[in-house]
Amino acid sequence: MVASALLKLVAVVGLAQAASVAVSGTPEGFAADVTGGGSATAVYPDTTDELISYLGDDEARVIVLTKTFDFTTTEGTTTATGCAPWGTATGCQVAINQNDWCTNYQSDAPSVSVTYDNAGIEGITVGSDKTLLGEGSKGIIEGKGLRIANGAQNVIIQNIHITNLNPQYVWGGDAITLDDCDLVWIDHVTTSKIGREHIVLGTEASGRVSITNCDIDGESDYSATCDGYHYWALYFTGSADYVTFKNNYIHHISGRAPKVGGGTLLHAVNNLWADNDPDGHAFEVASGGYVLAEGNVFQDTATPQESGDDGAVYSVTSSTASDCSSYIGRDCIANTFSSSGTLEGTDSSVLTKFKSYGQNFADADSTSSVTGLSSSAGFGTI
Repeated sequence: MVASALLKLVAVVGLAQAASVAVSGTPEGFAADVTGGGSATAVYPDTTDELISYLGDDEARVIVLTKTFDFTTTEGTTTATGCAPWGTATGCQVAINQNDWCTNYQSDAPSVSVTYDNAGIEGITVGSDKTLLGEGSKGIIEGKGLRIANGAQNVIIQNIHITNLNPQYVWGGDAITLDDCDLVWIDHVTTSKIGREHIVLGTEASGRVSITNCDIDGESDYSATCDGYHYWALYFTGSADYVTFKNNYIHHISGRAPKVGGGTLLHAVNNLWADNDPDGHAFEVASGGYVLAEGNVFQDTATPQESGDDGAVYSVTSSTASDCSSYIGRDCIANTFSSSGTLEGTDSSVLTKFKSYGQNFADADSTSSVTGLSSSAGFGTI
């Protein structure tokens, strides 16, 4: 009798879990066709090893995180010689000599001893046909990021928080890496206290990517600017990347927010840049980068774009909004600025690039809804 009741209770709990597991909303923009793990039966990893296994295997998976997965110390630590490009004052990042970065680019910087957590250096391998979901505000990965590469495709990451990747060290780890992949949707994700890039698209093609409703939190006790504003934020420089970047909140950043180059076509729409370093900048657009920026709000962001860039930018104003219609099928929305510099750019080659691509462009909403992203973006809000 007791055993029967227990089995019924387990079944009820299982059904309740299954009923609560679902991707929220629908993807839009370049990765609109992503399905992730689809209708696969949800799995609930309990250990870091199980999480690694589920993410990296060859099965279509819906993986649900119901707690914090702490990878710090799971792979040991390394003590080595690094460098201090900005000094060793309180709040300054020092650097791991990853890929001989100190040796090749910071040879004049003082040498320092660094002890870092090995787990943060490279992310968990994510295979094809995966959906990774956090339950409520419980889905936290600490001390290790995610890596979608080597031909992986059709991946959804939603409602999780990645944090504490050797934040005191440049090259301490990237939160989410994409390289040689396709069809990836990153939604309602928070990244914080990251050693280097929050989201990085590597040199190989990352294909169709949509990054939506994310909280890119650069506030940290350590930074390259020694003032709590993180420099390494978003790096979009793959050889053939089509990136929709919509409804994201980017704050406490001093640079590379984002850096765009390589062969990247970026649609930056309805994002909020706020409370960023007064001595830093947001966009860096290098040769090969094409940026259509519309409906964004810049608050307390002194320099929306680094000067001297040689990439192509089309920043929509009220007088140019109608120019978009013959290229993307609708008028664009003007960007707005408050206690900020302006984002310049009227390079029509950007619009030509969008027209030649010809599909899956995200809609743009009025900027009146964008200021609310400071409380609605990131994990735990859906």
